[in-house]
Amino acid sequence: MPAVSANVATSLKLPGALKLQLEEDAKQMGMSLHAFMVSTLADAAQRKRLRQTFAQDSADALAVMKATGTGHALDDVRQYFSQLKEHRQGQSAPPAPLQAKKMG
Repeated sequence: MPAVSANVATSLKLPGALKLQLEEDAKQMGMSLHAFMVSTLADAAQRKRLRQTFAQDSADALAVMKATGTGHALDDVRQYFSQLKEHRQGQSAPPAPLQAKKMG
């Protein structure tokens, strides 16, 4: 992969109304317009990569479930996350790890 310099100048033409909105958002965040746009673009790129990873992880988990015939019942998952929420709020002990079961 070729070396990339720390900062690369680019040109971005924005609709006037969008620029005004971005300026207001940047001001509310206590940031310059430039810093706000860089941060916003970096956040969007990170979310895209996270969505891609999530989709791949989901496809991999489905393949394992189909190959092994094991998985987690939806009610078990809901109960686990409800208990995890209570634990994180200091209201209960941590939930027991989910155990895969034969499905179908």
